[in-house]
Amino acid sequence: MTSTPTPMNRQDFRLIHRLRVRWAEVDAQKIVFNGHYLMYLDTAMGEYWRALAFPYMDAMHTQDGDMFVKKSTLEYHASATCDELLDVGMRCARIGTSSFQFVGGIFSGDRLLVSGELIYVFADPVKKVSKPVPQALRDLFMGFEAGAATVEIKTGSWAELGTDAGAVRAQVFIEEQGIPKDMEWDDADHSALHAVAYNRLGMAIGTGRLLTHAPGVGRIGRMAVNKVLRGSSVGRDILTALMGSAKARGDTEVLLHAQTSAQGFYARLGFVPRGPVFDEVGIPHQEMFVRLGA
Repeated sequence: MTSTPTPMNRQDFRLIHRLRVRWAEVDAQKIVFNGHYLMYLDTAMGEYWRALAFPYMDAMHTQDGDMFVKKSTLEYHASATCDELLDVGMRCARIGTSSFQFVGGIFSGDRLLVSGELIYVFADPVKKVSKPVPQALRDLFMGFEAGAATVEIKTGSWAELGTDAGAVRAQVFIEEQGIPKDMEWDDADHSALHAVAYNRLGMAIGTGRLLTHAPGVGRIGRMAVNKVLRGSSVGRDILTALMGSAKARGDTEVLLHAQTSAQGFYARLGFVPRGPVFDEVGIPHQEMFVRLGA
């Protein structure tokens, strides 16, 4: 494989992750210590998986393998200083028989500070022996770099989507949040419209449901997203799909009971609070609503 091509531009990357230089990352020369730039690239790799809607551990398990770093190189062009905002780009440049070449760039504005290359090998996670890259992973990476969507939202009945929706809800509400099983499942599931988000490997990664609260008023609930993918676009895509379905059936308003920790997420999509905070299944909630335009 060839070394990282330079110069490079921000436009070379679909994935750009922004971070701020912390005081602890600056050395006696008052610039970022050289080793931290590799950490910045590795942090961007984590965001790359999130952009792929790829919960790493679970997703790699479905591919019967894992990715191990074989080589990492950095080329320094300029230095960053404390509190500087950096944009870190990451791109899958090439996939070989059993290896991946990722190219990274660390920018301050449009100025390239550091370029890098990460080589990973796909291997058996137990024997640590390389093996061919599965076609599904090859398609996932190359599709993302070509601009393809990484998430598909399906809507349907409980009979159609209940298995996948239920698996996500069990993981988030029962296992993670400790909600009792008998409080999670109810008869409303069978009359609700469900939305399930799938990544390009076919894994269910998020869900939500839409009920009729009153004539012309929909109620969205049971919003759950894989823990690794929170903060990505998955929750927004599910909510947007359910709001679209409510509007299509003639609803003029949609309400929901938001966990108070998630109020900011719903507010960014136009929901506003109504009434006092209340307890639901031992968790503080806030009713929020949004008017649906014509």
